[in-house]
Amino acid sequence: MENKRTRMHQSGTAARSSAVSRAAAHVGAETELDRALAEATDALLALQHEEGWWNGEVEANQTLDAQYIFLLHYTGLLERPEYQDKARRLANWIRRMQRPDGTWAIHYDAPGCISVTTESYTALKLLGDPADAPHMAKARKFIRAHGGPTRTRVLTRYQLALLGELDWVACPSLPVQLMFVPRVSRFNIYELSYWSRVCTVPLAVLTDYKKVVPVSEGRGISELYPAPVDPDVLYEGAEDIRGVSRAHFFVKADKVLKWCERRGINPLRERALARAKRWILDHQDDSGDWGGIFPAIANSLLALYVMGMDVDADPFLRGMQALERFEWPDEVRDETHVAPCVSPVWDTAWSVLALVEAGVRPDTDPVARACDWLTSMQIQREGDWAVKAKDVPAGGWAFQFYNDFYPDTDDSAVVMMALTNGSPESEGARRAALDLARRWLLGLQNGDGGWGAFELEVNDERFNEILYNDEKNMLDPSTVDVTGRILEMLGVLGASRSDPVVQRAEAYVRREQEPDGSWWGRWGVNYVYGTWSVVRGLAALGVGPDDPAMRAAGDWLERYQQDDGGFGESCASYLPGHEGETCAPTAAQTAWGLMGLISCGRAAGDPVRRAADWLIRNQEEDGLWCENEFTGTGFPNAFYLKYHHYPKYFPVLALAVYRNAKAKRAFTRAAAHRRLHDAKTADGSR
Repeated sequence: MENKRTRMHQSGTAARSSAVSRAAAHVGAETELDRALAEATDALLALQHEEGWWNGEVEANQTLDAQYIFLLHYTGLLERPEYQDKARRLANWIRRMQRPDGTWAIHYDAPGCISVTTESYTALKLLGDPADAPHMAKARKFIRAHGGPTRTRVLTRYQLALLGELDWVACPSLPVQLMFVPRVSRFNIYELSYWSRVCTVPLAVLTDYKKVVPVSEGRGISELYPAPVDPDVLYEGAEDIRGVSRAHFFVKADKVLKWCERRGINPLRERALARAKRWILDHQDDSGDWGGIFPAIANSLLALYVMGMDVDADPFLRGMQALERFEWPDEVRDETHVAPCVSPVWDTAWSVLALVEAGVRPDTDPVARACDWLTSMQIQREGDWAVKAKDVPAGGWAFQFYNDFYPDTDDSAVVMMALTNGSPESEGARRAALDLARRWLLGLQNGDGGWGAFELEVNDERFNEILYNDEKNMLDPSTVDVTGRILEMLGVLGASRSDPVVQRAEAYVRREQEPDGSWWGRWGVNYVYGTWSVVRGLAALGVGPDDPAMRAAGDWLERYQQDDGGFGESCASYLPGHEGETCAPTAAQTAWGLMGLISCGRAAGDPVRRAADWLIRNQEEDGLWCENEFTGTGFPNAFYLKYHHYPKYFPVLALAVYRNAKAKRAFTRAAAHRRLHDAKTADGSR
């Protein structure tokens, strides 16, 4: 299994099998819809790597590129020529992404962000950009006008403190003794979301050591401060700090911790640091990754470095190699930028579903290779999820090439639907994978009936008041988009609405429906994504268009659709008072809206036709679609993602669903599901 986990991460232009000729599934294309699908299917197949997977870039904001530069400086690697060239290329990207007003932002077309702008400015200054250069002057004016570095997010402050550009007093304390907190306390690291946990443990080490590696003289950012640092800046804006509240408790606790730090009171420090180091090393994948995400890898490398690990030691080298797999070089522009993660499992599973829906036979070589690769990627070892789900067998899939500790429920559900396709020769392996995955997935259903993305019952709201969690992203509670996807998977695999698991999940999503008929989307932007996810799930279980929830959802989608037929929702729609704020239509969101309407039983309606027409009109010459907008959500109001393959496979899937609905024929994938189910019944498997 492991040898199929290639270290490559960019989609190749590997040749398709000769068995799939141009528009093979659409012989005699007679309509614009047929033509669009034929060209899009061909183009999507051309993006498949020879090993069977697809992998599009996952783009984020420039803080990651800046932090890569900080890491190289902090560890001394920036003194090596090969890393100097890397930093130069990263800086070229950062400069190019600066907007005309001098700022950098958290997503396309967003207002300037003081945190992203401060980190970008600091990285460029560290590398030698002069403060009086026009692009630096514009950025500096924005930062000073918005209060300076002390008004940045907490994670930015930690980065500046490591460089000696901000006093540690402006950063929340994070005692490394948290490693000793027992499970029974309900206040331990396993009550944090996986992404918070893998960043918090090494961050606690860094805040304990408070090691500073200053930048060279003249390359600091003192000019960004409009006034001296206020020692109480950390507590400004803390909610109800004088009343009885969680926020008040954490403010008081931080002041006590800082008092202890000033007096050298640090009990069990050495034992706590040793335990943290052991945890970090134990959670490094064989590939070198920590959690499959850039921040966790960077924090872990920094923590190991301050604890004395040499940069040429094996764990450190493998960690740096993991970061290199996140790089997206552009040789033409002589630049490089860094992704927060890679998405091959997600992209491959959705591409399979889109192609089969579009008419590519489920046993053809491209689909078979993709399904064989997905089967090989199933994770059959325990990860952190097993702390709370002790008796559940391992069997999920992760988002990335390497992330064995943290498979996720959303990816697993989509992969399970994809694996109902494939060659007859692999049917036994795929069926075994599905059986194991179903047991794992059902074992992670939360008590409220829904599913979180990674683990069981990580939903204690107290953690959202911790001071260093100013972005409110510590938890992994049930969400309707993930739960809707799992409902769809259960329906596809033949589950009944009378199944208690389904009943609890259906009750959960019904409770969460908004008064206007939509659903809030946690992992995609936003109400269009959430609504599409849920109605696809309900429809797969046989919930009809006359159901009140489906009627309300369909009505909302029709009202939300724009005059030109497209759907476009801004990342700003997560902000209070901006719910549902629109933007220019995007290909991915139009595809979601189109499929959502069809799931609500409105395939014959004019809104569906107009959405399909929008996709056909906006198809690019290469047969696919593109979009500038960020339509993926990392953390609402804090971190957004642009999945470069979203406008490639989701429109293919949507147009294929539309064509099949117009023809009133069963989805191609449904036949594959029935074959698997019939074979399973025939041999008595359970």
